[in-house]
Amino acid sequence: MASELETDVQAIDQSLLECSAEETAGKWLQASDLAREVYQHLAHYVPKIYCRGPNPLPQKEDMLAQHVLLGPMEWYLCGEDPAFGFPKLEQANKPSHLCGRVFKVGEPTYSCRDCAVDPTCVLCMECFLGSIHRDHRYRMTTSGGGGFCDCGDTEAWKEGPYCQKHELNTSEIEEEEDPLVHLSEDVIARTYNIFAIMFRYAVEILTWEKESELPADLEMGEKSDTYYCMLFNDEVHTYEQVIYTLQKAVNCTQKEAIGFATTVDRDGRRSVRYGDFQYCDQAKSVIVRSTSRQTKPLKVQVMHSSIVAHQNFGLKLLSWLGSIIGYSDGLRRILCQVGLQEGPDGENSSLVDKLMLNDSKLWKGARSVYHQLFMSSLLMDLKYKKLFAVRFAKNYERLQSDYVTDDHDREFSIADLSVQIFTVPSLARMLITEENLMTIIIKTFMDHLRHRDAQGRFQFERYTALQAFKFRRVQSLILDLKYVLISKPTEWSDELRQKFLQGFDAFLELLKCMQGMDPITRQVGQHIEMEPEWEAAFTLQMKLTHVISMMQDWCALDEKVLIEAYKKCLAVLMQCHGGFTDGEQPITLSICGHSVETIRYCVSQEKVSIHLPVSRLLAGLHVLLSKSEVAYKFPELLPLSELSPPMLIEHPLRCLVLCAQVHAGMWRRNGFSLVNQIYYYHNVKCRREMFDKDIMMLQTGASMMDPNHFLMIVLSRFELYQIFSTPDYGKRFSSEITHKDVVQQNNTLIEEMLYLIIMLVGERFSPGIGQVNATDEIKREIIHQLSIKPMAHSELVKSLPEDENKETGMESVIEAVAHFKKPGLTGRGMYEVKPECAKEFNLYFYHYSRAEQSKAEEAQRKLKRQNKEDTALPPPVLPPFCPLFASLVNILQSDVMLCIMGTILQWAVEHNGYSWSESMLQRVLHLIGMALQEEKQHLENVMEEHVVTFTFSQKISKPGEAPDNSPSILAMLETLQNSPYLEVHKDMIRWILKTFNAIKKIRENSSTSPVAETEGTILEESSRDKDKAERKRKAEIARLRREKIMAQMSEMQRHFIDENKELFQQTLELDASTSVVLDNSPMASDMKLTALGPSQTQVPEQRQFATCILCQEEQEVNGESRAMVLAAFVQRSTVLSKDRSKFIQDPDKYDPLFMHPDLSCGTHTGSCGHIMHAHCWQRYFDSVQAKEQRRQQRLRLHTSYDVENGEFLCPLCECLSNTVIPLLLPPRNIFNRRLNFSDQPNLTQWIRIISQQIQALQFLRKEESTSNTASSKNPENMDQLQLPEGFRPDFHPKNPYSESIKEMLTTFGTAVYKVGLKVHPNEDDPRVPMMCWGSCAYTIQSIERILSDEDKPLFGPLPCRLDDCLRSLTRFASAHWTVTSLSMVQGHFCKLFASLVPNDSLEDPPSILDIDMFHLLVSLVLAFPALQCQDFSGISLGTGDLHLFHLVTMAHIVQILLTSCTEENGMDQENSTTEEELAILALYKTLHQYTGRALKEMSSGWHLWRNLRAGIMPFLKCSALFFHYLNGVPSPPDIQVSGTSHFEHLCNYLSLPINLICLFQENSEIMNLLIESWCHNNEVKRYLEGERDAISYPRESNKLINLPEDYSSLINQASNFSCPKSGGDKSRAPTLCLVCGTLLCSQSYCCQTELEGEDVGACTAHTYSCGSGAGIFLRVRECQVLFLAGKTKGCFYSPPYLDDYGETDQGLRRGNPLHLCKERFKKIQKLWHQHSITEEIGHAQEANQTLVGIDWQHL
Repeated sequence: MASELETDVQAIDQSLLECSAEETAGKWLQASDLAREVYQHLAHYVPKIYCRGPNPLPQKEDMLAQHVLLGPMEWYLCGEDPAFGFPKLEQANKPSHLCGRVFKVGEPTYSCRDCAVDPTCVLCMECFLGSIHRDHRYRMTTSGGGGFCDCGDTEAWKEGPYCQKHELNTSEIEEEEDPLVHLSEDVIARTYNIFAIMFRYAVEILTWEKESELPADLEMGEKSDTYYCMLFNDEVHTYEQVIYTLQKAVNCTQKEAIGFATTVDRDGRRSVRYGDFQYCDQAKSVIVRSTSRQTKPLKVQVMHSSIVAHQNFGLKLLSWLGSIIGYSDGLRRILCQVGLQEGPDGENSSLVDKLMLNDSKLWKGARSVYHQLFMSSLLMDLKYKKLFAVRFAKNYERLQSDYVTDDHDREFSIADLSVQIFTVPSLARMLITEENLMTIIIKTFMDHLRHRDAQGRFQFERYTALQAFKFRRVQSLILDLKYVLISKPTEWSDELRQKFLQGFDAFLELLKCMQGMDPITRQVGQHIEMEPEWEAAFTLQMKLTHVISMMQDWCALDEKVLIEAYKKCLAVLMQCHGGFTDGEQPITLSICGHSVETIRYCVSQEKVSIHLPVSRLLAGLHVLLSKSEVAYKFPELLPLSELSPPMLIEHPLRCLVLCAQVHAGMWRRNGFSLVNQIYYYHNVKCRREMFDKDIMMLQTGASMMDPNHFLMIVLSRFELYQIFSTPDYGKRFSSEITHKDVVQQNNTLIEEMLYLIIMLVGERFSPGIGQVNATDEIKREIIHQLSIKPMAHSELVKSLPEDENKETGMESVIEAVAHFKKPGLTGRGMYEVKPECAKEFNLYFYHYSRAEQSKAEEAQRKLKRQNKEDTALPPPVLPPFCPLFASLVNILQSDVMLCIMGTILQWAVEHNGYSWSESMLQRVLHLIGMALQEEKQHLENVMEEHVVTFTFSQKISKPGEAPDNSPSILAMLETLQNSPYLEVHKDMIRWILKTFNAIKKIRENSSTSPVAETEGTILEESSRDKDKAERKRKAEIARLRREKIMAQMSEMQRHFIDENKELFQQTLELDASTSVVLDNSPMASDMKLTALGPSQTQVPEQRQFATCILCQEEQEVNGESRAMVLAAFVQRSTVLSKDRSKFIQDPDKYDPLFMHPDLSCGTHTGSCGHIMHAHCWQRYFDSVQAKEQRRQQRLRLHTSYDVENGEFLCPLCECLSNTVIPLLLPPRNIFNRRLNFSDQPNLTQWIRIISQQIQALQFLRKEESTSNTASSKNPENMDQLQLPEGFRPDFHPKNPYSESIKEMLTTFGTAVYKVGLKVHPNEDDPRVPMMCWGSCAYTIQSIERILSDEDKPLFGPLPCRLDDCLRSLTRFASAHWTVTSLSMVQGHFCKLFASLVPNDSLEDPPSILDIDMFHLLVSLVLAFPALQCQDFSGISLGTGDLHLFHLVTMAHIVQILLTSCTEENGMDQENSTTEEELAILALYKTLHQYTGRALKEMSSGWHLWRNLRAGIMPFLKCSALFFHYLNGVPSPPDIQVSGTSHFEHLCNYLSLPINLICLFQENSEIMNLLIESWCHNNEVKRYLEGERDAISYPRESNKLINLPEDYSSLINQASNFSCPKSGGDKSRAPTLCLVCGTLLCSQSYCCQTELEGEDVGACTAHTYSCGSGAGIFLRVRECQVLFLAGKTKGCFYSPPYLDDYGETDQGLRRGNPLHLCKERFKKIQKLWHQHSITEEIGHAQEANQTLVGIDWQHL
C-alpha cells in the first residue's frame, strides 16, 4: 500500500510540474466566463496538491501551489512575468506613511505615557527606536499577538506620530488622492476580476459546512474515498486530556499525541487519522465518547480529503492576497472594494460580512489568517476603514453574542478588532452620531445580564466557573464602551449631543438596575448559613468604575450636556426613591431647641445595600456644576429648588453607617462576604466611584440643609440620638450595668460618627468642592501615603487611583513632595516625604484604613520627638470651600455639634462615671482644632466692612444655660490639661489653647480699643514652665534609678565569677590557645617560611579541639579517637570549563586519571563548616531517612533535599549537604618516619631511584600475575630483579587511624566518586582515589580563580567555612590512600609519573599539552606516600614532594612556552637584558630544536619571560594553597596583603628559584632528555603543524554572558526566537542560559526530551549538558532569573534589571523601562563562581514551601 502511494505521489508531481503558469494565464485571458475557467482549474488541481496522505508536507504543498495555482493568477494579474510585473507596481506606488506591522506573540511593544492618546496606541521596536518617544516616559510590554504598530497614525499620538523611517513618506500627503491613478486601466480590470473570484472562492470554501460534498462548481468527476478525522481546538479541555484521549482513539505513541495536541492548540485543528470513512468515523466516536463525561465533548469531524484540501488552499489564498496587496495601495483599494461590495442578497451579503458573521464557526488558524488580511487591507486604507467600521458597528450585537457563546479566547475573535476601530477618535465620534454606538453597546450588555429581581435590579446566581466564564466574556463589552469614550471630544455638534445623551439614558438604565442590588440584612442570633454571592456585583462595579468617571468627564466638557445629564440623573434617582417614605412612619427629633422631621429607619434592622451608582453619579455631576460654575451661571436651568436634601443623603448615609457598624462588630454573624464588600468599598480600585462619592453626596446634602437638622439625622441613623438628646443618659447608661459589648459598640459608633463629621468638613481637596486643582489632590494623597512609611515607586503607584489610561499623575508632582533614595545591592529605591510637607499631615485622612492610620500616627509622633517638638498632630490648614459648598463649615459651630463636643468633654472630665474612650476625645479635640483653624483663616482673609460670621471661639467660652450651668468647653479643656490620665493628649490641648488665644488677640486687634495682654497667655506660659520643671524632675529620678540597678547587676556578676573561678580560668586558657593558632605562631614573623621540601619550616603541633553541633560535646581531634566530620556538599561543576560540549559518554569505562587542561567537568566540594561526631551524624541521617520513608507513604510532596541521593540539611544552618568530610591532623607528620635524612639526592638521582623502584614494582606485578597461573614460584626470576637499596616491596605500613575515621574516609571517598562520575557507589573501584585527588585539585583551582577575579590576596582572611573546607579536603585527600589497596595507588603513581618520565613498559601516556599540571601535581604528591612507605633508604617524603613539584613546574613551563602565541609587538624593552631573559631565550631555542624547528622563532626574551610569569602565576598560587593546607606551614605575611603580584614571595615560599629557568640549568642532563621525549609526542607535532589547538595560559576566567544594557533588546531577541522543534512556531517561554547564551524554549511540550528515563523540559536538559546539573537562566518574558539544580530543585531569583526607581519588575507587569544593574549581575556571577547555586536553591525552598511544589523538571 505504502509503496503504491509513494509511486502515486511521484506520478502526480510529474503531471503537475508540466503545468505552465504562463499558458494557463493566457487561456484565462481569452476565456469568456473567467469564473468557470478558474474554478475548473482549481477543482482539478487543488485535490492533487493538498492532502495526499496522513501527514501534511507543507513545504512541498506550498511549492506546488505556487507553481500550479498561484502562478497563473500572478501572471494574469500582471499581464507579464510577475518577477517583472510586481517590482513595477511597487515602484509606481507611494510608500505608506503607516507602519501597520502586525505583532507576533511576545514581541516587545512600546507606548508613550506622555504622547499616546490612549494606552492601546503602541509602536513596534523599530519605529520606537527611531521616534522622539524613546526619550519620553515610555511603557514597555510584550504583545499577546494580533495588534499592529500605530506609527504614522496622526490620531494616535499627541505629538511625534512618525518615526524617522515613516517621516520620509509623509511629504507627499496632500489631499486623500485615489491610489488607483497609479495603475493602468487593464491592470485594474484584471485585478478586479481575479480578486473577486479568488476572494469569493476562499470565503465560500472556508464557511462551507457540509462534511463530504463540495460546492457544485468545485466537484470533480471521480472522487476518491479518502477522509480525514479532523480534531478541533476548544478552550475547555486540557492538554493532558487531549493527549490521553488521542492515545486511546488512534492508538499512537505519547510523542505523536503530544505533537497532535500542540498543533491543534496552535492552528485550531489537525487531522488525527487518514483513511476511508469507516476508519475515521470509528476514531471520531471514541474521542467523542471519552471526552463527553465531564464537559461538552471535543469537536471532531470526519471530512472528505478534497474539502480539507480546498480549505487549506483557501487559507493559502488569503495569505497570498495579503502579500500581493503589499505591492501597491491600488491593489489594496481594489481588494477592499471587492470585500465590502454588497452581494445580491442585500443586507450582510458582502464577503467581509460573511466572514465576520461566521467567525465563531471557523477554527483558530483560519480566524487568524483572515483577521491578518483585514488588518493589512481594510484597516490600512483610511477610506475603507470607515466603511468597515460602519459594517462592524451594524453587526456589533451579533458579533458580540457569537463571541459570548464561543469558547475561544478574545484574541481569536473578530470582536477583538473593536480595539482597532473604537479607539480611533474620529471613527468613534462618527459611530456614536451615525450608528448610535453607545446605546448599542450598553443595550447589548444589558441583554446578556437577564437575571433581575422583583425591583428590576440585577441578580447574580452562585458564581460557578461557567458563570464566571460567561460573565468575563460579557465584560469585554464594557471595555468596548471604554474605548469609545477614551478620547474626549473638543467640539460638540448638536448631533453628538443628542446621541451622547441617548447613550447616557441607556447608561442610567444600566445603573438603575445596579442601584440597591445585593441588599443585606443584619444577622442576629445565629451565623449566616451560606455566604451570599457578592463578587459578581463588585466585578461589575470595578469594570464600570472608569466608564462612570469618563461619562462625567464627557459631561463636564459641555454646559448644555451637563445640565441635561444632571436633570436626567436626578429624575432616575427620584424613580429609584419612589418608595422612599412609604412604609416607614415619620418621627420628629429635637436637640438644643432645634427639631427636624425624618423617618424611622434602623440600619441594623432593615435591608441596606452598598451599591448606589445613581446617587454617586449625581454627586459627581453636582460637584461638576460647582467646578464648571454652571451652578452660578444658569441657576434657572437647574432643578436645584426641587432637590430634597434629606432624600439625597439618605442612602449614602446608610452605607456609611453600615461601615461604622461593621467596624463596631455588630455584623459579625454576616460572615466574610460583608467584610470583603466593605474592604472593596474603601479599596483604591473602587473608592473613587463609591466611598469618595458617598462623602461628596453627604457634603452636597449638608450644604443645602440647616447643619443642626443634618447632624440630628446623622445621630439618628447612627442610632446615637438617645445618648446625646437625653441629659445624663450616659450616666444612667453606665450605671445600669449593661452588656459590655453594647458599651463598646456605642463607643465605636460615636468615634465613627465624629470621624464622618471630620471628613465632611475637612475633605475639600476634590476640585469643585474646595478651591483646589487636580495636582493638589494627588500631592495630598502622596504625602499621606508616605507619612505611613517610605515607599517604593510601585507600592506608591498601587496605593493611588489610576485613571482610564492607567496613569496616576504621580510623576508630575512627586518631586515636589518627596526625596528619592537609591537602592543598594538588594532592596528597592524608596521615596521619603519631604520634612516641610509634614504640616499638611492630617491624622484623619479619609483614605486611611484603621491600620494605616495608627502606623501614620506612630511615625509622625516619632518624627516630632526626634525633632524635639511637642507631639501634637494638629489639623492642617485647609483650602477654602467653593461657594456652592461654603455653608459646610457651619456644621462645626452649630448648636448640636457644640452639644456633642460638650457632652464628650464632660464625660472625660468626670472620667469615672461614664464609659468613654480616648479615641473619642482625640476626635473631639481634632474637631475643635479644625474649627479654630477655620476661624483663624476667616479672620486673616476678611475683607473690609465684612463681619466674620464664624464665631466658634466665642461659643466655646460660654458656659451652659441656666438650668444646669454646665461649664464652657474652654473651661473643660483647661481642666483636662492637668489631668494625669491624659498624658498623650496634653500637647494637643495646649496647642488648642494657644490657637484660641491667638484668635482672641486678632479679634481684639481688629476691634477698636487695644486691650492689655490678656491674663490667659500669662497663665498659659506659667503653666508651661511648671510643666517643663516637672518633666526635668521626673527625668532625674529615672536616671538615678537606672544607675542603682546597673550597680546591683555588676555586683552580682563579680560574685558569680568568684564562685566559679575554675570555669573562667579554662575559658581564658582556651582563648589564649586559639589566639596562638590565629597569629601563625609568634616565631613565624622573623624567619623565612618554606612550605615543602627537606628544609620545610617545622611548626610545633597545635592541639585542635572541636565541638559537635549535635551533642555539644567537645573532643580533641586526633587519629586514634572517634571521627569528627564536617557537613559537605559534593557537586559536578563546569564553572572553570573551557569546553562545555565534552561530556562523559560512558561513565563506567571513563578513566579520570589525567585531567585535560580544558577542565571540562570537575568535582567541587564545598562545606558550611559545621562539625559533628561521625556517629551523631549517622544517627541524624538515619532519622532523616526514616522520616522520608514515612512521608512517602503519607503524601508525595518533594522536600528541598533528595534523601535517596544521600542529601540532608546541615542540622545547624540548614545548608544543603550530601556527605561528610572527616577532620584530621596533618597526615604528612604521621607518615614521615623519623629516619636519618641527612644527605638527600638531587633531582637527577632521585628520578633514577624512583624509576628503578617503579620497574621493580612492575616486575613483581607481572610475576604475581604469572605466578598465579604457574603453580610454583620461580626463584630464578627473583634473582634477576635487583631491588634498589633500602626498598622493601613486601612491607605494608600499619594504618594510623581508628576504625571510625577509616569508615569516614571511605564514606567521603565513595561519595566523591559517586557524584563526580554519576555511577553507583563502589568503594573498591580503582577510580575512587583519582576522583578524591581531582576534587581536591579542582576545589583549590576554583577558589584561586575567585580570589584572583576579585583581586584579593591569596592568603588574606578567607571565610572560615572555606578555610575549614580546604584544610579538611586536602588532608582527607592525602590520607585517603590508607584505606585503599596499596598496589592500586602505586599503579596510579606509576602511570602518572610516566607522563613526565617515560617508561617503556606502560602504554602511551597523554601528551604534555593534554594534562592539567596542577591536577597532575596533586595526584603525584598524594599518591607518592604509597611508594615512599616501602623505601627505607633514607629519602624523605619532603624530598619527593620537592622533586615532584619541580618536575611538574618544569613541565608546565614547557607547556606554557609551547602554547604561548605571542606576537612580538614593538614595545620591546631591550635596554638591559636580564639573566632571566637570556636563560629563557636559551630554553626556547632548545625547544625550537627538539620540535624540529616547527616552533616559530623568537628574538625577544622579555616577551617570553613576561608571558611565562603571567602564565604560571595561577599554578603557583594553587600550589601554595595546596602545600599550605597539606603541610600546615603558615603563609608568609607578605602574601597576606593585596596589591603586588607576589611572584618572588611565592617562589620563596615554594622553594623555587626566582629565575625559574635555573631549574632546567641545574638538572640539564636529565631535563634535556625529558624535554626531547615531551616534544616528540605525536600530539605536540600535530599542534605545531596547526592540525589541532591547545589551551593557552593563563586560562581566561569564565564569566556569565554579557547582557545588554537595555532590557527591550533582550525581549526583541526572544520574540524573534522560534521553537527549534515545532516548525517556526514562536516559543511561549523563551529562556536564556546565562552561562553560555543559548536561547531555549522552556515550559512547553514541544521541547521536552528524555533524560535518564524521565521527560524533562528544555532548561533541565540544558543544565545537564552545559552546567553538569546546575543552571542559571533568565526567563525573558517574565524578567526573572531561574536557578535549577538537578530535576527536582529550582528557585526564582531577583533579576539584574532595575527600572529608574531601583525596582525589579518580575513578570513585566509595570512595563517601566529596565536597565542592567552591574552590581546585581556580579552578585549572580559570584554565586555561580562560588558553586553556591544549589545552596541558594536549598535555602529558597526551605524558606518558601510553594517552591517545592513546582515541577522544575518541566521548565
